[in-house]
Amino acid sequence: MYKLFFRLVFTRMDPEKAHHLAFRWIRLAARVPVLRTFVAAALAPRHKELRTEAFGLRMHGPFGLAAGFDKNAVAIDGMSMLGFDHVEIGTVTGEPQPGNPRKRLFRLVADRALINRMGFNNDGSLAVAARLATREPVFRTVVGVNIGKTKVVPEAEAVADYVKSAERLAPYADYLVVNVSSPNTPGLRDLQAVDHLRPLLTAVREAADRTSASRRVPLLVKIAPDLADEDVDAVADLAVELGLDGIIATNTTIARDGLGLRSPAALVGETGGLSGAPLKARSLEVLRRLYARVGDRITLVGVGGIETAEDAWQRILAGATLVQGYSAFVYEGPFWCRAIHKGLAARLRTSPYATLADAVGADVRKPR
Repeated sequence: MYKLFFRLVFTRMDPEKAHHLAFRWIRLAARVPVLRTFVAAALAPRHKELRTEAFGLRMHGPFGLAAGFDKNAVAIDGMSMLGFDHVEIGTVTGEPQPGNPRKRLFRLVADRALINRMGFNNDGSLAVAARLATREPVFRTVVGVNIGKTKVVPEAEAVADYVKSAERLAPYADYLVVNVSSPNTPGLRDLQAVDHLRPLLTAVREAADRTSASRRVPLLVKIAPDLADEDVDAVADLAVELGLDGIIATNTTIARDGLGLRSPAALVGETGGLSGAPLKARSLEVLRRLYARVGDRITLVGVGGIETAEDAWQRILAGATLVQGYSAFVYEGPFWCRAIHKGLAARLRTSPYATLADAVGADVRKPR
């Protein structure tokens, strides 16, 4: 029914307008107690065997919502109602910003992909922090906060901009993510170079500790799939050196590899980050490389091109403790999380592993 509705209604709408419409429905449903209870029972049944622990946080399962969908922390309970085991909000910047001019979101339906150049449109760290501070959770959900650089801030002042966001948001975050990998903020990806990344992560760590004295907020970094292999290794080594809690692999790509011939050339040529099915192979490759480098010293989060339970299972075998999705949600609809969880539970039961934790990295650990 959803796929029919998507084809007849959503494909005729501007993608960003369709996103806001669906988002509004989710938020409204979560505000009605009877309705949200019914929806959660139908779409978010829990599987005890999928219970997961990552960087000291306990979750119902390993599957979460990637950053980008709920930029301003306005639908955390709604997304939990649909079955996501954790919700990563953002990307949030130090100052509010409108993002890039529209049109800035494009569907490549034939390739089950999206191209976006949203440009970190968000309410800013002060407003989002205030929203999180007054939030009264309905569901027990782990909330990650993804922070990025304000576009107008020059590179020389980038660290101070991230620190501002960390100071405001860390007290309300179950974990904090430094995003240096979006292709839609000029110069942002330059911060992935180790010489720039080391002082940035050190400053954010200090800011989070300073403002969250009663607990240590886990700190992660999100990297691009377009990094050369030696740069992936360098980031992995830096993460171990600095004692980071995790690495998220990967963000969207500026490459157009993996696209079929059916998507219109005009769409394929749009600038911005490509997400969805075409990102699957490279994202998995980066994840495997990271796990081979860091093993179980750092928690890895696999994201990029995950559509099915099999995709999620392959990320776990490649080294991911947690997996995330976003683009496939557009195409699969509200039953997506249910299908992922059911499929993962089935694969675990028929596998040689007693728990999901036992399966993490199993394919990489196998003798060659």
